[in-house]
Amino acid sequence: MVKQIVPAIVALLCILAGGGTAYFLKSSAPAPQSAGHGDMTKGHDAEKKAGKDGKSKHGEAAAGEVTFYKFSREFVVPMIEDDRVKSLVILNLNLEIDTSISQELFSKEPVLRDNIMTTLVKLSSGGKTMDSITDVDNYETLRSMILRNLQNEIPEGIHNVLILDMARQDL
Repeated sequence: MVKQIVPAIVALLCILAGGGTAYFLKSSAPAPQSAGHGDMTKGHDAEKKAGKDGKSKHGEAAAGEVTFYKFSREFVVPMIEDDRVKSLVILNLNLEIDTSISQELFSKEPVLRDNIMTTLVKLSSGGKTMDSITDVDNYETLRSMILRNLQNEIPEGIHNVLILDMARQDL
């Protein structure tokens, strides 16, 4: 019984340490301009197609307008080897989306985070994908698997997964 509790406590402490590290790393970055559960930034092409408010002449979102959805916090993934947490991988992701689904993403952020974390945990335990964070092929594997799983949840409007930052902390 104790052999099962100790690794769980160690894993929890490592996740908390990684979250603390992510918090301090994020707090040293410039503060975002908007508060809330997520942040959206219009793509450059979308600004040309629409006015300042992101709407066309008729008051509707311009067709094909692209927006970037920023998650409210980073993803922290434990890397487990021999039933022990050997490192933590911290990911900062954005989604390239159609403006028409931006409100849906705000309301579904917990579901999207769960979907992404499930994908990341599968990748972390299934092989070397997250062991070598400098390998471009691993970036593409991460992107494509996350995108495919998100598109199963929300079939229309998510175009790409952008990996803005990725760091690994060995324990």
